Amino acid sequence: MDIKVLGRLTAELNGVSVVPTAAKPRQILALLALQTGRVVTVPTLMEEIWGEHIPRSAATTLQTYILQLRRRIAAALDGDPVRQPKDILVTQHGGYLLEVQPGQIDVQEFEQLCASGRDAHEAGDHRTAAELLRKALALWQGPALVDVRVGGVLELESLRLEEDRMAALERRIEADLHLGRHAELVPELRVLVAKHPMHENFCAHLMTALHRCNNAWRALEAYQRLRGSLVEELGLEPSPRLQRLHQSILSADPELDVVSSSAAG
Repeated sequence: MDIKVLGRLTAELNGVSVVPTAAKPRQILALLALQTGRVVTVPTLMEEIWGEHIPRSAATTLQTYILQLRRRIAAALDGDPVRQPKDILVTQHGGYLLEVQPGQIDVQEFEQLCASGRDAHEAGDHRTAAELLRKALALWQGPALVDVRVGGVLELESLRLEEDRMAALERRIEADLHLGRHAELVPELRVLVAKHPMHENFCAHLMTALHRCNNAWRALEAYQRLRGSLVEELGLEPSPRLQRLHQSILSADPELDVVSSSAAG
């Protein structure tokens, strides 16, 4: 089964979609997809669907939703003599799990690429890191599970995925800065800073990129905009790290122009 959750939810078996149109079975499929190979307990599934107001008929209704999903899987299997729906959507003690082969769900591919990119970045191989992280980010086709109604459990999963995406994006930008790609980064960073006006790392990267493009005054302007947002919204000054970067730009510190040796070649 090929599953995508980084954008619209899609799940295909033998080229046939097994995604139900009804909202609650979609929620169940999405949650099982995010936990492939792991048991999702009945209480967790109930919490996702009904929150704190679980009806008395919940157990029976949940079994009906599981049956609906298995019927869609059966239709896609089209009489496969080897696999049965229960081999794919498996009943386990206390819950259910979705059995999917490695490499068949985009979120797992994203996590593997991010881990490899992080390792390369930490090892100083910024070119490989940027390449891997760019591939990871390209898997996203919109917000995770954009067409699925989410309850409390899926909301937390979606937030976790978005945080992972942001971390990968920051790391890829850092790798590109190490490679001397500051001029290419400026337009992208301007958009990110506009979308996230209190995000210090994006602002720091923009300041560095602008300074290296001989636009120190624009870098200082970016700092003042961030500072204004932080003071107005939170009553806070920028972090010491960002203040030090600000001072380095003011004093034209030559260290700011140092680009990784891996940029060569």
